[in-house]
Amino acid sequence: MNMTYEDDLNKAIKYMLAAGLLFAITGAFAKVLGEYMSSVEVAFFRNSVGLVIILISVYKIPLNNIGGKPLLLFGRGFIGFIALLAYFYNIVNIPLAEAQTFSKTSPIFTAIFSYILLKEKLSPSAWIGVFIGFIGIVFITGFDITNLSKTDWLGIFSGVGAALAYTSIRELKKYYETRTIVLSFMGVGTVGPIILMGIGQYYSNPNLDFLFAPFIMPKDEMFLYILGLGLTATFSQIFMTKAYSLAKGGIVGTIGYSNVIFSIFLGMMLGDAFPSMYVLSGVALIIFSAYLVSKK
Repeated sequence: MNMTYEDDLNKAIKYMLAAGLLFAITGAFAKVLGEYMSSVEVAFFRNSVGLVIILISVYKIPLNNIGGKPLLLFGRGFIGFIALLAYFYNIVNIPLAEAQTFSKTSPIFTAIFSYILLKEKLSPSAWIGVFIGFIGIVFITGFDITNLSKTDWLGIFSGVGAALAYTSIRELKKYYETRTIVLSFMGVGTVGPIILMGIGQYYSNPNLDFLFAPFIMPKDEMFLYILGLGLTATFSQIFMTKAYSLAKGGIVGTIGYSNVIFSIFLGMMLGDAFPSMYVLSGVALIIFSAYLVSKK
């Protein structure tokens, strides 16, 4: 291993640890806000605050991009936004650690997408890891894969969508700087909820409440929670993007599981029960699967 790669890997690990803690805190803010507003509105505030921060940064230091991949850049923002809607819906409706674990299945899918789309090689142990990861998902969903709940489906999608978004960063970093990649996500994630909440004012469907919901004006201390949500989300996104741009997706994704540990304790502080043995077993299997995926 050459020193340049070693330095990049060390930086990626530090960035991802910081991102893991901030992601967990973002989830805690989202769970509190979800008691007063829809998950769609939480997603809006999560991204709009971040958008302002990034735009201020761009105003002070202009972007420096090669460019040339606008559709891929928009696609990263769009799929990341849809995955975020599913993720926030679960945070509001199921225990925080469980919702985070669903989203953390992304390294399993990242490995698969990296193999298919980026031609990154996977060792036999990595493929075993992918298989074990899917067993972990079965544990978390309660073993009845023929009768998955809405939160189960949304949880799995949050992992798949995040994996697609993360995988795209490996290609986008060749053409765009970190802020531009984050800006694509924040921009789509701000405009998208406005459209969805506009529709939600006139359309209601219990099965699609993770997509369409009316806007509710925040009050009092909620604005402090919104600010905390935006700040922690923005910096976690920046650190995560830097981490994925410095090292292979499987390696970085493994470190990201620190998020689940942080979320267990934060969730209990917010009233969640300690995860069941089935859920904990699923978490352990998924973490082990990520280790196998990244071992090489």
